[in-house]
Amino acid sequence: MQKLIFVLSILFYINSFSQVAERPDIDMNKNYVTEGNDTLYISSLESISVTAPRIFENQEEYRRYLLYRRYAAKVYPYAIKAIQIHNDVVEETVEMKRRKRKKHAKKVHKELKEEFMDPLKKLTKTQGKILVKMIERELDIPMYILIKRLRGGTTASYWNTMSRLYGYKLKDKYSPGEDIILDSVLEDFDISL
Repeated sequence: MQKLIFVLSILFYINSFSQVAERPDIDMNKNYVTEGNDTLYISSLESISVTAPRIFENQEEYRRYLLYRRYAAKVYPYAIKAIQIHNDVVEETVEMKRRKRKKHAKKVHKELKEEFMDPLKKLTKTQGKILVKMIERELDIPMYILIKRLRGGTTASYWNTMSRLYGYKLKDKYSPGEDIILDSVLEDFDISL
C-alpha cells in the first residue's frame, strides 16, 4: 500500500512539472493579473524597519520607553501634518518678499489655529516635547528658528520663554544621544517625507 501511494505521488509530481504554463502578459496599468480562472492582485507596500529587541538597564527605563512610545503614537499624525504644512508654506513663499511671506504665514496660522488648537492644548508636557523633537529631527532645524522664519523674532522669543517655564528650550536643536530612550522611540516613528 505504501509503495502504491509513493508511486502515485511521484507520478503526480512529474505530471505537475510537465504542464508548464506560459507566463501571462502583465499590464502595469491594472493592479491584477488574470490567467484562466486564477487572479493575482499586485500591490506595492510601504517599506518597514525591523530592529533588534531593545535592551534596558532597569525596569524604569523600560517603563519610560513604553510611555514615550504611547505618547509618540499619539503625536505622530500631528508631526506628519506639521512637517507637510511647513514644507508647503516654504514652497509657496520661496519667491515672496518678506512682508507678503509674513502675511501668508499669518493667514495659514489663523486657519490652522482653528483646526488644531483644541487637540494640541490637551497634550501633556512630555507629548509636546516628543512632538517638537519629531519635527526637529525630520527638518534638522531647531523649533526656535522655524518659528522665527515663519512668524518673526518676537513670536519666537515669546514661545521660547514660554517653553522654558515647562523646562524646555526651543533654541536647543535635537541632538541624537542626548536621551537614548527618546532616540530609540523616534527611530521607531521615522517620518521621512
